Amino acid sequence: MAIFRLTPAFKDYLWGGTRLRDDFQKDCDFEKIAESWELSCHKDGASVVADGEDKGLTLEQYIEKHGKAVLGTDCEAFESFPILIKLIDAKDNLSVQVHPNNEYAQRVEGEYGKTEMWYVVDCDEGAELLYGFKKEISKEEFAQRIADNTLLEVTQNVPVHKGDVFFIEAGTLHAIGKGILIAEIQQNSNTTYRIYDYGRVGKDGKPRELHVEKAKDVTRLAPAKKYPETPIEQKDGFTQKLMASCEYFTTFVLDIESRAVLNADDKSFNSVLILEGEGTVGDVPFKKGDSIFITAGTGSYTIDGRCKAILTKV
Repeated sequence: MAIFRLTPAFKDYLWGGTRLRDDFQKDCDFEKIAESWELSCHKDGASVVADGEDKGLTLEQYIEKHGKAVLGTDCEAFESFPILIKLIDAKDNLSVQVHPNNEYAQRVEGEYGKTEMWYVVDCDEGAELLYGFKKEISKEEFAQRIADNTLLEVTQNVPVHKGDVFFIEAGTLHAIGKGILIAEIQQNSNTTYRIYDYGRVGKDGKPRELHVEKAKDVTRLAPAKKYPETPIEQKDGFTQKLMASCEYFTTFVLDIESRAVLNADDKSFNSVLILEGEGTVGDVPFKKGDSIFITAGTGSYTIDGRCKAILTKV
């Protein structure tokens, strides 16, 4: 039973900005910080224990040391750590992309598929993201529009506002637009099939790789499935709103006035990502941008302080 902060892994993709350093005080030397992987056991970027006697261990090493019971009984259904949580700063448009489902990803890529959800932490006025298609299209039309660079004529752009939530089921065509800062909760996967990239080149001066044939295999050629709106629940000292619940994760946004009493039972660990404010989780102090891990079986714990946070369980 433990509560501790995590230090993230960072990515400097070409579309990133500086807000994770400027606004969230992320300690990183990259010129651009596109993503911070706040809760991760992925081989491409592991988060690290920042507090206590296990400081310096990767989260995966911590789990190996203390046993999988720290993850909870609901995680027993997964062969490896099930989720990955990020902050994403899109200074420029991300590529138009799609993620495969579990069956395809495990067969072709050797890792989990990628269903995810986005919470819009902040955005520029007029910001938009790409979310599925305007209408259902055929595989033949999809292939032709990729070939002649007219795909964006049939994709759906959606204006975004601070606090918006999007559920991105595997197979949904999508792209985060410029000027959007997002918290992403996703399956533990780094498999992305890039379809269109605005003709950009990478650090090597060459166009970034596209994955058109795989994208054709997995893309759902229809409007995105919208997740139903859920009510805000008034609790003692805070409000709680369910953002998304699926077989891989359940995630809430919390607005805490002074104190929230929560529970990490034997079923699942809790992840708390602080979006605004400062205070303590148990006896662990936090500030804006901190990621806190609460092991399964910890039981009742408190978040003290005025803050906004994302709570995620499996």
